[in-house]
Amino acid sequence: MDLALILIQTLNAVQYGLLLFLVASGLTLIFGVMGVINLAHGSFYMMGAYLAFTLTALTGNLLLAIVIGVVLSAVLGALLEWALFSHLYRRNHLQQVLLTYGLILIFEELRSVLVGNEVYSVKVPDWLNFSVPLGSVMTYPAYRLFMSGVCLVLALGLYLLIERTLVGARIRAGSSNRGMVQLLGINIDWLYRLVFALGVALAAFAGMLNAPASSVSPGMGTQVLIVSFVVVIVGGIGSVWGALLASLLVAFADTFGKVFVPDYAGIAIYVVMAAILLWRPEGLFKS
Repeated sequence: MDLALILIQTLNAVQYGLLLFLVASGLTLIFGVMGVINLAHGSFYMMGAYLAFTLTALTGNLLLAIVIGVVLSAVLGALLEWALFSHLYRRNHLQQVLLTYGLILIFEELRSVLVGNEVYSVKVPDWLNFSVPLGSVMTYPAYRLFMSGVCLVLALGLYLLIERTLVGARIRAGSSNRGMVQLLGINIDWLYRLVFALGVALAAFAGMLNAPASSVSPGMGTQVLIVSFVVVIVGGIGSVWGALLASLLVAFADTFGKVFVPDYAGIAIYVVMAAILLWRPEGLFKS
């Protein structure tokens, strides 16, 4: 096996795993804190990719498009939590699944009406449109290294927010005992709205960041949703660190599965999931 090929695939797996973590961390926070099974989470990722395409075309600047897109996504998340999801906390999981599946259909229809069903691409910024030499025989796209670095910084920031701040302590307390947090005078409704807006913004940001590295196409939300649920289950529901480790495991299984066993690459991540759940049925980490 060519050493250069292994190194490139390792970098690809790390970049894919960190991107997957951004999506899955929002999903596991929403489920772990609020107990809502949000099937529409992949639609927020798709929305982010289409926002990157549309806003970059309007502004001519990807970074500006991402900043505007993240703000719009967070506002949309807060509005959705207030209008729809806040009514789901005391409902059973079947009702949550039905409502969020309905949201998937609405998002897909809106996408079809507003931007059509074509496949689009987003141009890599000129200042990142080059390859970085790694050793003497190989190069790697600078934009993919940029993606990995940004995702790593966000993962660290999310850890500090959840584990080292007062807001994070309140979020963790709210996930354990909503009533107790309310009795302490904390506005649990706004806390949940903040968590939901954060989850939506993370998923949309992942879609925006990945848009220049892949195509912007219909159905991309469904694909990432399935893999994200695998990550949440493997990592342990509600565990951010579990989501990070599971994202990397799934990404390595998928990336190297396509290299070594391309005919069975589609089931590689499910084999990993089954093996880990046999070992630890509750996932790698507890919430």
